[in-house]
Amino acid sequence: MPNNTLPMPATQATTLPPTPHLMIPGPTPLPESVRLAMGRPGIGHRSPEFGQVLERVYPALQTVFGTTQPVFVFTASGTAAMEAAMVNTLNRGDAVLVLVCGVFSGRWATMATKLGMAVDTITVPPGEANTLTSLQHALANKPNHYKAVVLTHSETSTGVLNDIEPMLAAISGYGALSMVDAVTSMGATPFPVDTWGADLVMSGSQKGFMMPPGLSFLSVSQNAWAAYERCDYPGLYFDFGAYKKAQDAFSTPYTPATHLYMALDEALQIMLTEGMPNVWARHRGLRNTIRQGATQLGLELLVSDDHHASDAVTSIKAPTHMDVPTIRAGLKNTHGIVVANGQKELKDTIIRIGHLGYQTQREATMVLSALQQVLTP
Repeated sequence: MPNNTLPMPATQATTLPPTPHLMIPGPTPLPESVRLAMGRPGIGHRSPEFGQVLERVYPALQTVFGTTQPVFVFTASGTAAMEAAMVNTLNRGDAVLVLVCGVFSGRWATMATKLGMAVDTITVPPGEANTLTSLQHALANKPNHYKAVVLTHSETSTGVLNDIEPMLAAISGYGALSMVDAVTSMGATPFPVDTWGADLVMSGSQKGFMMPPGLSFLSVSQNAWAAYERCDYPGLYFDFGAYKKAQDAFSTPYTPATHLYMALDEALQIMLTEGMPNVWARHRGLRNTIRQGATQLGLELLVSDDHHASDAVTSIKAPTHMDVPTIRAGLKNTHGIVVANGQKELKDTIIRIGHLGYQTQREATMVLSALQQVLTP
């Protein structure tokens, strides 16, 4: 007779090493209630129960984004929301201006090129912010030329925070769509999407939203919706029309990551209970503590100007007496704290300390104390 019994679990569980504390700019630590939300029993993605989750999630996202317009949720990373913004509003050959200030803002230019757009860039050195003056000059030099202008609010690779409110006004004045990468700023820094007049704004779940990677979010203005109506090939999976129809019915167009949505539901309630002004103030306090502490340790900040320093991540240059791999290894192996290396030309030049999401002043003090011990001969 066949043996149809399920195998019994192992009598001795595998022992996992202790989990280091993440202080990287995503993924971030998870609140216990968010972890528990992902451990709930399975749920049908077309069930009334899941519809109730979406009835809470969709308006809560609008509150966090500061918009009355739809905020679509994709079961994919933040890069997917970036691509969705482009493929739904632009056609091949359209002119796009990309403001580059680091690795992730540069990704926009690569993406637009691959999608067949005519791409111009304005690039500043790592650690510097894009300027309103250079943007205005580019727009005035080619009036009514650009269909879209792409900019990054918080550049994750450097810790720069761009002053995008006046830039958005300039873009609107020339009739172009604005596309904003707010992956590490949304939920950490004030960004009232409707008040500032941003057309397409995207973020990701593993940053200020205090949950694992796997979801991305994209707000769509009325101007962006009009551009969608003129778009020749919006694709299938990212088609705004499909998402709008489903969202209006508190559903999803395709199979969603149900347990990530349940985690998102819990995380959004935590954020709104704290209150967004308090969330932003907490992140600004963390930024100030780490910047001041690093300076007191005699370290040099990559972004010297406080006005352009991200509330989500701080980049610190390595001192002359110790390299980045040694610093990171010391923090992880001795103190159980993980910080990030630099990327591309900044690799092994800076450490990046993430202080977004489920972080408090306790964590800021902890990483500074550990850093001081690691750097002490």
